[in-house]
Amino acid sequence: MFSKLLSKIISKIKKEDYKVDPNITLSVVLGLVIKKLTMVIRGIIRKPFFKKSKGLLFIGKNCNISCKKKISFLGSATIEDYTKIDALSKGGITIGNNFSIGRNSIIECTGVLRELGESLEIGENVGIAANAFIAVRGKVKIGDNTIFGPNVSIHAENHNFEDLNTPIRLQGATRKGIEIGKDCWIGSKVTILDGVHIGNHVIVAAGAVVNKDVPDYAIVGGVPAKVIKFRNEGEKKENV
Repeated sequence: MFSKLLSKIISKIKKEDYKVDPNITLSVVLGLVIKKLTMVIRGIIRKPFFKKSKGLLFIGKNCNISCKKKISFLGSATIEDYTKIDALSKGGITIGNNFSIGRNSIIECTGVLRELGESLEIGENVGIAANAFIAVRGKVKIGDNTIFGPNVSIHAENHNFEDLNTPIRLQGATRKGIEIGKDCWIGSKVTILDGVHIGNHVIVAAGAVVNKDVPDYAIVGGVPAKVIKFRNEGEKKENV
């Protein structure tokens, strides 16, 4: 009974079918309801300060969100406890419907004031697990229905180091940007470096370091990441 009711409520918020485990108990439901109500209240208080905020906004405790007028929520969003979002950038942050980011995560658009970061664009139904670090120096774009495991890091900048007579910190940086396609699964502790384009329907194995482009449907892993196989290989053979 309680699981069905909760399923309906969550489905309405997410605007898609959602089934809660039938073994969930009343005490657990009540605890979740109290937590979510508290998060909604925090969201209501902060909602007017964002550039745009549609749908419900759930904000956890001790979240640090700065430059709110640079952030647009195009639907419901959940920001878990202790998350930091610094939206100081040229193009700001745009987040699609049904977004979630886990606790202790950081989205940092600008590192130094002498050169602002570009922008961050996140599609619909994107889920980012705990302890993520997203450094938006060049433009970062994440497609719809893409999910991230815990401890993922994204770095849209590379330091120059060619001049041996000048400290690396004074040689500037390149910012090619990063694009991650639709319907991707980025595993735990994956690192994605500047200039990378990850295609659609890609799986990146846990612990991989991605420093080159990844084609559609590829499964990649390793340091640096290499193609292990393609998810649609069987489909290709059938069509031959």
